[in-house]
Amino acid sequence: MMDLMLRQHLTSQSDLSLQARTIRIINVFRLILSLIFVLLSLYLGQKNWGEMQDASLFFSLSLAYSLFSFTMLIVAPLKSSALVFFNPVQIIIDILFIIAIMHAAGGMQSGLGLLLIITIVTASLISNGRLALFYAAIATIGLLLEQSYQIAKWDLPISGYSHPVMLSLSCFATAWLGYSFAKRILQSEALASARGVDLENLAQVNALITEEMQDSVIVIDQFLNIRHHNSAAMSFLSATQTDDGETVKLNDSAIEIANAFTRWMHADTANEHLIISINNKELKLRFEPVNHDSRLHGAVIFIQDWSQIQSAAQQSKLAALGRLTANIAHEIRNPLSAISHANQLLQEENFGTQNNRMLQIIADNIQRIDKIIKDVLELNRRDRTNQEKFELNQFILDFYTQFCAVEKIPANHFQISLFKDALFVTYDQRHLMQILWNLSKNGWEHSRKQVGSLKLNCTKSGRAGLNLEVIDDGEGVAEENRNKLFEPFYTTKTTGNGLGLYISRELAEANSSRLKYQKLDEGSAFTLQLQTTN
Repeated sequence: MMDLMLRQHLTSQSDLSLQARTIRIINVFRLILSLIFVLLSLYLGQKNWGEMQDASLFFSLSLAYSLFSFTMLIVAPLKSSALVFFNPVQIIIDILFIIAIMHAAGGMQSGLGLLLIITIVTASLISNGRLALFYAAIATIGLLLEQSYQIAKWDLPISGYSHPVMLSLSCFATAWLGYSFAKRILQSEALASARGVDLENLAQVNALITEEMQDSVIVIDQFLNIRHHNSAAMSFLSATQTDDGETVKLNDSAIEIANAFTRWMHADTANEHLIISINNKELKLRFEPVNHDSRLHGAVIFIQDWSQIQSAAQQSKLAALGRLTANIAHEIRNPLSAISHANQLLQEENFGTQNNRMLQIIADNIQRIDKIIKDVLELNRRDRTNQEKFELNQFILDFYTQFCAVEKIPANHFQISLFKDALFVTYDQRHLMQILWNLSKNGWEHSRKQVGSLKLNCTKSGRAGLNLEVIDDGEGVAEENRNKLFEPFYTTKTTGNGLGLYISRELAEANSSRLKYQKLDEGSAFTLQLQTTN
């Protein structure tokens, strides 16, 4: 925005640069010149003038010229169309004043006629060269008339016309050069204006493109000043402008990105993709230099949310896997059921200890395959929630009783603490049962399997928040593995499929709740955050 305002300001200045600045120069030059004439007249006095010089006339003309110059200097800033038409009259008055003052100073011998060249040059710039030859003609006529008067008055030889003729030719030559120069300036201004419009349109197109991009874009210069950014990058920048409108440095707004850019700027690799962490988000950075010959002139930084990219890839993979499994689940389960039935019949026979052990291995793997199929099929049902209102304490008691019976866990090894009041929630009971079952089974497998090794605490959070905390006394999750904890198919167990925690989190989000992990001093805690409907 600041760059656009600056370009507009420069464009408006360039439209008036040739005439306005030239008029300002003429007014200042005219005033200084007239004051010099007045001071010169006062300094020389009445006795130091020659026979062909008129001191009183010189002083009077200089004083009148000073008053005229001062008036024009005051009137010039006024915005009026009449002043534009009065500009040629000012130039003519300047020429007449200079010729008259030159006459009072003794004619061509005074050398003041050279001031006409300066006046004609500046006048040519004011009129864009159109009236340059006209001003030269006025000056020529004045010079010849003044010289004719001098020759007639003082009976000078005809050869005295040589000086005014040469000066007149110089005026015409200067006028022609001024006309050519003004024409060249007008063409340059027109070209610059056209290029300015093209650059402005290009800047608007670039801004529109970057604004519509899903990736965050930041443009910085060699001094790490943020020159441009799109709205997607605002979440990573603490500030982009100061209170007085000045540009903020990248290291003051996003120190992590600034450090990554500094490392890239001094690296030797052709291109580098970095992954950093900001606000608990993994970001993928890609740097493109503004000048491909050197990285020291700034760069364009493209920022992608790496966690979203990974999540999208995982969702795509799981969706494909879910569709595949749903299509072949029936074909898999039919032969799997036949194998399981045949294995049960064989187990009824007495084949000896070694054969019974092999049959048990077959049964265990059949159950494992069936569990994998159920878990993968559950991924396609995360959005099929059947939410209903129920009392939470009674639900937890039923879950506790069923879980301890099925998993064969002693009651004193798994302890629960219920809510003090009867609280109701709106949730899919089947989903909540599976979430608590997965968390509790996972906690029991990693616990020490002692008295109180597994706990389920029910606590309130704020006015309507409820927390269900499943706590175990195990070793916890290593720090380097915590960011992979809820990834599908990631497991540290030899018999696990890595879908339990992932499915639990997906089911929690499908019911507008949240599942998070917390490392404790002794053990781990998985907290399910939900809302009461009391």
